[in-house]
Formats: sequence, structure tokens, C-alpha cells
Amino acid sequence: MLTELDKKIIASIQGDLPITARPYLEIARSLEISEEALLDRLKILCRMGVIRRFGATLRHQKSGFEANAMVAWQVAEDRIDAVGDQMAGFGEVSHCYHRNPTPQWPYNVYTMIHARDEAACRDAARRISAATGVPAYTLLFSRRELKKTSMAYFPAGDEDD
Repeated sequence: MLTELDKKIIASIQGDLPITARPYLEIARSLEISEEALLDRLKILCRMGVIRRFGATLRHQKSGFEANAMVAWQVAEDRIDAVGDQMAGFGEVSHCYHRNPTPQWPYNVYTMIHARDEAACRDAARRISAATGVPAYTLLFSRRELKKTSMAYFPAGDEDD
């Protein structure tokens, strides 16, 4: 069971962290607890499985990666784990997911590839295909980002909920 402090801690870390030498100290001060207490509680929440990971979002367009493609792969079900691990190991791949195929859409593994241009995305997909032995795939290029936000499980400032 999460305490009210746990919910406040989660709310304080689900957005952008302060860009300072000690971001957790700033967060702790805003929660009126010590930095040590905050870090201890975060470790406990991780061990409990409440927090599974901390992530960073890179605005790839602003860093020279102007193209990205979701690549849908048709992978034999008995190879999903091995192929997924191999695909995830490519530097151009930021996300790798297993999803259920449908009769109309037989793809079951998805990778997000980021590169400097569309030709480099295609080249990365060809290299991944060759390395994994998965020939059936299609590239879906992003044309425009419509929304990109992180989930907010406990909105900051909603102590009354």
C-alpha cells in the first residue's frame, strides 16, 4: 500500500527532473524531507516493483536524428525472445516490443529506429534483418509528432484525491 508520501514522491519524479548537480536534493526539499530519506524511499519503491525504471526522453529531432521509423517485424513465435534481445542490442533501436499479430496484420515485433535520415533507417532495418534472419518487415516512418508525454500516475498538487 502506498503512503501519501510515496504518492508525492512518485508525482515529483514522473516529470522532468531538475537540471542541477543534485536533482534529488531539490525534489527532497520540495517535499520537505531529506535527500537521504527520498533516495531510501525510492530504493524501497524500486524493490517493491512500484517503480520499475527511470527513463530519459531525448528529443531526437533536436539532436541530429531527423528520421525515425517504427519497424514492424514478422517473427516466429518461438524466436521472439532471442530475436527481440538481438534487435534491442542495435544502437539505432530505442524501443523493442512484442505484440499480438492479427490475421490482417501479421507483425508481432516492433522496433523504433532513429537515424539521421530515412535512408539510414532503411539501412539499419536491412542490417537488423540480416543479423536476425527475419526477412519479413515493413517500415512506418514518422511524419509529425502529435503528442509525446509521460504518464502521470499521481498528478502533482492533487493531495485531495
